[in-house]
Formats: sequence, C-alpha cells, structure tokens
Amino acid sequence: MVPGIAVPQTAPAGLTATMPAAATRQVERAGPAPNGVVVTRHAMRLDGEEVRYTATAGMMPIRDEQGQARAEIFFVAYTRDDRPPEGRPIMFAFNGGPGAASIWLHLAAMGPKRVVLGEQGVSLPERFELVDNEYTWLAFSDLVFIDPVGTGFSRAAPGVQAKEFYGLKPDVQILAEFVREYITRYGRWLSPKYIAGESYGTTRAVALAGHLQNKVGMFFDGLILISAALDFQTLVFDESNDLPYIVFLPAYTATAWYHGKLPPGLQDRPLKSVLAEAEGWANVTYRLALAMGSDLDGEERERVIAEYARYTGLPARLVRSSNLRISNTQFTREILRDRGLLVGLLDGRVTGLPAGRESFITDPSLFITLGPLVATMYHYVQHDLQYQTSRTYEFLNVEVGNQWAWGSAVEGYPSVVSTLRQAMSSNTRLRVHMACGYYDLDTSYTSQTYSARHLLLDRHIRDHFEISYYHAGHQLYTLVPELEALTENIRRFVAGGMRNCRAVSAEGGRQ
Repeated sequence: MVPGIAVPQTAPAGLTATMPAAATRQVERAGPAPNGVVVTRHAMRLDGEEVRYTATAGMMPIRDEQGQARAEIFFVAYTRDDRPPEGRPIMFAFNGGPGAASIWLHLAAMGPKRVVLGEQGVSLPERFELVDNEYTWLAFSDLVFIDPVGTGFSRAAPGVQAKEFYGLKPDVQILAEFVREYITRYGRWLSPKYIAGESYGTTRAVALAGHLQNKVGMFFDGLILISAALDFQTLVFDESNDLPYIVFLPAYTATAWYHGKLPPGLQDRPLKSVLAEAEGWANVTYRLALAMGSDLDGEERERVIAEYARYTGLPARLVRSSNLRISNTQFTREILRDRGLLVGLLDGRVTGLPAGRESFITDPSLFITLGPLVATMYHYVQHDLQYQTSRTYEFLNVEVGNQWAWGSAVEGYPSVVSTLRQAMSSNTRLRVHMACGYYDLDTSYTSQTYSARHLLLDRHIRDHFEISYYHAGHQLYTLVPELEALTENIRRFVAGGMRNCRAVSAEGGRQ
C-alpha cells in the first residue's frame, strides 16, 4: 500500500488550505546550477548550535548508452556546509507504493523541515505548519530524497512510455543510474553510503543496493528499512497462503489492546507482555491449526476459534464464518464495527468513519498525513527551495501501482531476501537496521521479523542486522517520541554503535 505497499490480492501474475510555512532562518538563493537544478543556502538550530546547509533541488536527466534521454528524476539534496563531504555519510531515501513520492520521509521524518502533524499522530493538525526538524538526519548524514518515475515531479522523457519503468527491475535500473550519476557529479565516491526506504521502498532499497554492488562496484555501508516488505509471501492474503494470517495476528492483538477490545487477563497487562503471548500462540497453535486444514474439526476447532477471538478482540462467530482466516483489511473493518468506526491500515491506532467502498486512499491513517504534507510540500518547494515548475506533484500515483509489473506467477511471490543475504555475505561491511511499528497493519512487525529470521545469515555477520520496535504504525515517525527514538537509533547505527543490539526497543508512545 502507499506509502506502504500495493500488495497484489492474489499471487502475483505477469506482473498528489495552503497555510504559511514557518520561515526558514536563512534562505539565500545561490542561483541555478548546471542542468537546471536550483541551489539555496539555509540555516537552522540543531543540537544547540547554528547549522548551515545547502539544498539542491531539481531534475537529474537519465540517458541511455546512446545519449538518448530516458527519464527526468526529481530530487532534493541537503549537505552540511560545515563538514567536508569526502568522509561525511550520504544517504539516499525514498518511499514505496509503488507510486509514492518521497514526501513522507522527506517532510515527516528525515529532512531539515518537518510538517507538524496531529497530537499523537492519530488526527489532523489544527493548521498546516512546517518547522525546523530538530530530529533531522542531517545531523549525522547528508541526505538525497528521490522521487521515482511517475511520482513527485519525476517523469519519463518525451517519447518514452512511463510504464516502462513500472516494475522492480526497470525501477531499480533507472534509480541505480541516478545514484551513480549523483555520486559522480557531486564527488561522493569516497563517502560512506546509505540507503533508507519505507515499505515497498525497502524492497527497492535492497534490490538497488544489490544491483549497484554487483553491476557498478558501489558498496554501501548500511540500509535502513522502515516498515519493511522483503518477502511478499508474508503480505499477500489468499486461500493458498497461510503465512500472512499467522504473522499478522500479533499486530491485530496490538491494535485490539490499544482500543480496549481484549478480554480481562490480556487487556490489563502491558502491551509487550501480551504480544509475547500472542506471538507464541500464533507461531505454534495457530500455525498448526491452519496447516491441518479441513482436518481441524469439532472441539479442537472451537477451542482454536475461541483462542483466536481472545487474542484479536473479534467475535467468535466472525472467526468461525471466516474459517479462522481474517485478512488485514477485514480486520480494519471489523474490530470497531460495534462503534461504527474503521481503523487505519497503516496505523491501527487511527480511527475514521467508514467511507462506503473502502480503498487505500480512504485509509484514515493515510488521510491524516496527506493534506498537511501535500500543501506544505508545494509551498516549501516554491518558496524555500525556490524551484519553479508547472508540473503536478504526484504524491500518490495510483496508476503506477495499477500498472506495476510484479513478475510472473511461476516466479512465486516477489522477495528480496536472497538478494539481501547475498549482498551482506559479499560485502561484509554492509549493516542493516530494520524499524517496525507494533500497530502497523500493512506490513506487520512480525511479518518483518519473519523475513529477517529467514535471511539465514552466517554467524559471523548476524550482528550486522538489527531491529528496533516502536509504539506506532507503518509511518512510525508520525508520533514525535517515536520519531525522536528512531532518529537516535539511526544516529548510533550510522556511527556504528549498535552492532551488537539486534532488538532495540523504543519506549515512546502509549504503553
């Protein structure tokens, strides 16, 4: 889903009231740079001192080997003015979808400016406001935000069909050329290099790192995977695939606990204690029950139904009629049906009124970020970055997701698990940080840890992979205490200080 993951509902087959933004402390236009990008100078207070930085916004033309234009990739880069670029880390970042622009990571999490979202990240803010981001990752890394073709202002070149780039392989190939060109143009070959992606952006991040490592000889120091989608078998709900029903159940438990829907004995306990029990039940009893299929009958079936209802807060009759298989979208409709409410797919803490025929765009947890982000993005690009264009900023291009080539059914479910294993095994300096939200009903925290366990890394590099958990949803940065915790975890990760901590728990938010 977007900015999470557009999950195919069956096994994959041939597969956009502006309010004034807060004034930047200093904006100085340095004039248009070569190739039509615009450079501006800025300053902000960070860690108690003034930090000056340069923003570069514009298009990167991508050409084929014959010099013919293939695409124009829009990017915004931030570099510190007080640090030499050669040894300073540089991080490339994008969201997912497919079809999502990088606006979420850019203006809600990592960039030097941050949109003020509603209290606790579960409601619309009273007004749309852009402020200096005290949690910006610019504190420890230069940043480059990329909008893939068909998103943001990025477009296919005239005469080129945009759908040529709508698939895992062509998407990675065009972005790999962007990264190679950026690194070369701005002299960053000797900089420590990182990629940060969210949701489908994590699929892209792993594939991109593998491609650049194998085809270009560009080795990365780290990957940051936020709300990861590494193996689609953990995400695609269908009759022939029991796995997502198992690995999503603990996220149902977390959401039911948050809304007070669990029975006594669970509801009155701390969340992590409840989740530990739910995970154990799902991994053993529930897994075996689903494996038995129609052989699960009589009293044993009723016992499993009752236990499922206990851990999810759903009525036993619904569990029974659904044959013990509740998809994530069904859960969002049913868990608060008695209150006339729908819960968010991206964030189970968020509630909204049913919109008739639900679609991803009507997800209340996506909706509360769209208005603030889109309005402030237009204002920010025009007034702060001083980049002028008549193009529409495609924040969420549904057509990209609809036309995405997922691969043939013969290839099974899309997965980059083996790609990541190979990349980490070959480049033993590559480290990975995975960040998961307990209330994520799009890529559940246990679907992510399942994929992590099945990397089957050699014991010599297992401590190169670490996981942190947050009391938030898919967009875990919408809750300020969790954004602060995420930033500190990534700061230590980039500094190399978390190598031996594979399960770092962020303790912000509601307990």
